[in-house]
Amino acid sequence: LTDARRMTPWLREGSSVPQQQLIRDFGKSRSKALKDIKDRLPMRQRAGMPKYKKKRDALPTLNYTQRGFRLKDARLHLAGGIVVRPVWSRELPEPPSSVRVYRDSVGHWWASFVVPAQTENLPATGRVIGIDWGVKETATTTSDEYDLPHAQHGTQAAAKLTRYDRMMARRKPKKGHAASKGYREAKKPRAKLHKKIARRREDTGRKWAKKVATGHEAIAVEDFRPKFLCRTTMARKAADAAISATKKALIEMGRKHGRAVHLVHPAHTTMDCAQCGARTKHALPLSERTYACTACGAVSPRDKNSARVMLVRAGLVPGWC
Repeated sequence: LTDARRMTPWLREGSSVPQQQLIRDFGKSRSKALKDIKDRLPMRQRAGMPKYKKKRDALPTLNYTQRGFRLKDARLHLAGGIVVRPVWSRELPEPPSSVRVYRDSVGHWWASFVVPAQTENLPATGRVIGIDWGVKETATTTSDEYDLPHAQHGTQAAAKLTRYDRMMARRKPKKGHAASKGYREAKKPRAKLHKKIARRREDTGRKWAKKVATGHEAIAVEDFRPKFLCRTTMARKAADAAISATKKALIEMGRKHGRAVHLVHPAHTTMDCAQCGARTKHALPLSERTYACTACGAVSPRDKNSARVMLVRAGLVPGWC
């Protein structure tokens, strides 16, 4: 780094603290990737090798350790004589150990502080709930009051996204050529709309997760990983439902408020009967929305039956387990 700063003027103008941290992060990522290759892990489990990016294409990210920043009079003082007055979203509960200053795709700058996690315990309710990620609804629960319907934020903005995509397509640069100013200007409204959709999805998921965590002491949720849906005809609907983001918000909210969150393996949860535990002998297509048990004769909506299976498998209610 010393030799690079001596030979590169623009590198020498910045502080060495985030540059040193960048080298540490690069070394850690590379070591992890090489270790996974040496251990012959499957490709889907390996950590990716860090890749180089052009300065024009990469979004700036600066990590400052504890000796590289300080907070004084609601201002953020960074190494190199940089003083920032951030718009605080909330007060920091503890002194931060590090801060990451970065710019998102829209062009907004953010400061993310690392502080110890704190638990805000909520009053006991004595209630439990089972959650199944569905097709008709984003989340189907054992209580109709807490069902989460599809918000369809992406569907509502589809027309605008199509228009912005056409604007970019007309200005798309040839392979090997730098993007024109018109192309970069066309990317801005598209990036803003994508960010707006993502924030709406996140807001919907967090509000629902807070409602569920407030009303229940224990939560049994399907450990569903919708990555495989990206290769099916349901890819657009699954992405718009934001199941992964909603599940992450639920887990974080449960940890924050001291609620017990049980992750249930999704295998055969749609084929088991919540009453007797019998498993169907034939495949159930997604078009079949009613579950009828051939052993005990129980009939219920398919997703409601799966939500109760989550409770039984987690041991939160008496059942066949």
